[in-house]
Amino acid sequence: MNDLNNLVKNIEKASILLVGDIMLDKFIYGAVNRISPEGPIPVLTVNREDHMLGGAGNVLANLCALGAKSHIISTLGNDLDGQAIIEKIEEIQGSSQNFFHDANRPTSVKTRYLAQNQQLLRVDHEKNHPIEQELSEEILSYIRTIIKKYDVLVLSDYGKGLLSNDFIAEIIELANQNDIPVVVDPKGTDFSIYKSATLVTPNKKELSEATSNMSVASDMEVTVAGQALIKQSGIQNVIATRSEDGMSVICSDEAGNFLEPVHLPTRALEVFDVSGAGDTVVAMIAVALAAGCDYVEAAELANVAGGLAVAKVGTAIVPLDEVLAAKDENAKTSKSHIAPIYNDSKRAAEQVRKWQEKGHKVGFTNGCFDILHHGHVNYLNDAKSRCDKLIIALNHDQSVRLLKGDSRPVNDEMARANVIGALGTVDMVVFFGAQEQGQDNTPCGVIDVLKPDVFMKGGDYTIDQLPEAKIVQSYNGVVDIMPLYEGYSTTNIIEKARA
Repeated sequence: MNDLNNLVKNIEKASILLVGDIMLDKFIYGAVNRISPEGPIPVLTVNREDHMLGGAGNVLANLCALGAKSHIISTLGNDLDGQAIIEKIEEIQGSSQNFFHDANRPTSVKTRYLAQNQQLLRVDHEKNHPIEQELSEEILSYIRTIIKKYDVLVLSDYGKGLLSNDFIAEIIELANQNDIPVVVDPKGTDFSIYKSATLVTPNKKELSEATSNMSVASDMEVTVAGQALIKQSGIQNVIATRSEDGMSVICSDEAGNFLEPVHLPTRALEVFDVSGAGDTVVAMIAVALAAGCDYVEAAELANVAGGLAVAKVGTAIVPLDEVLAAKDENAKTSKSHIAPIYNDSKRAAEQVRKWQEKGHKVGFTNGCFDILHHGHVNYLNDAKSRCDKLIIALNHDQSVRLLKGDSRPVNDEMARANVIGALGTVDMVVFFGAQEQGQDNTPCGVIDVLKPDVFMKGGDYTIDQLPEAKIVQSYNGVVDIMPLYEGYSTTNIIEKARA
């Protein structure tokens, strides 16, 4: 494997072309307090709505988080949902991309309705028939003019009509003519449509179904199924994801001979949510290949990234720095708890939404936590007993200085975040605070973005004294005033040390 410095440099130069079905994921949150008089159905009173990139859009988000220059080609309808997708991409990339608008079909949208964090209904607004031949030719013609600029081609097939069999065959042939590796996130059971692709990334269920339900319970069985898939489909290599059993790399050489398979053990510390983890794996493999890694090296990085995705209690967007940090052998084998740390509250919000969609009650508290002490630990234990997932909003260094004076904090923000994030009670750390005197130095802005179910504050406050309370109550959240543990404070510890 290239050393990490060279790997990072190569990734920064990497260019990925992503072709696939993009969609918009909508989440409608509310409360159900009555049954409709019109029929035995719940009435949902909506209080907020969130939008996220779905399908190939989630692959794009992962590619961007990993640091590669990425370009997506897809179709959108001439509608507001299509414009919402463009705006989401501009948020993560700073610019929009080439989309082909199809007047005959809407933008694919999946809308989920949730009450008390339980999903009531999902509505799919889409048309799945193949796009018109004229539009398909227009897209292929465009790809022919740009493909030489890219290091890897990714096909993200969600079966929404863009990637027809003929389209797939032509684009793979075009990539092969230009010596560009093709990574396929497959759909369906007939993988022969991906003939001549460099590699496919099925999960074990997809691998079994694509090989007439061959068993994939053991390393040997996965190897046999992977080799059968290569023979019958004409794909060159298979990297199979196997959930808790890790990942398997089954490769063939140019003569069609099978190489020794490699089976990688799982890297997840604990599985919280597998949603979108496959997109993380595909993105990491593509980025690693573009950076010059071989298939096993790419799989090793993807195995780490996939493990982080499912262990991050919700989000499947894994930044490159987290992957590289986890490459350290101690980090990969450690069973210690480390909560994810966020500077960006919007990224943290994606994780919170997935927690809530899974039915978890999300709690939130905040503080400087400069020198962690007995009072802090007891308070956080109490807070965690009142929720399923606990977020700590941590004042960044300048925020602490504005509150406590220039001699504080004693420990810098990352040191504080790492210490408090190692507590088993803490599930997320997110920074907040003002940069200058007079600016808002409360966590109000973070709360407004994350929208936790319960906001906890220790002390003898009343709810009407807390500016955060109005924000929490505006979306029907709960404010919980908790007792403090007297006699313990960072200030007392500092004074005692000086004495």
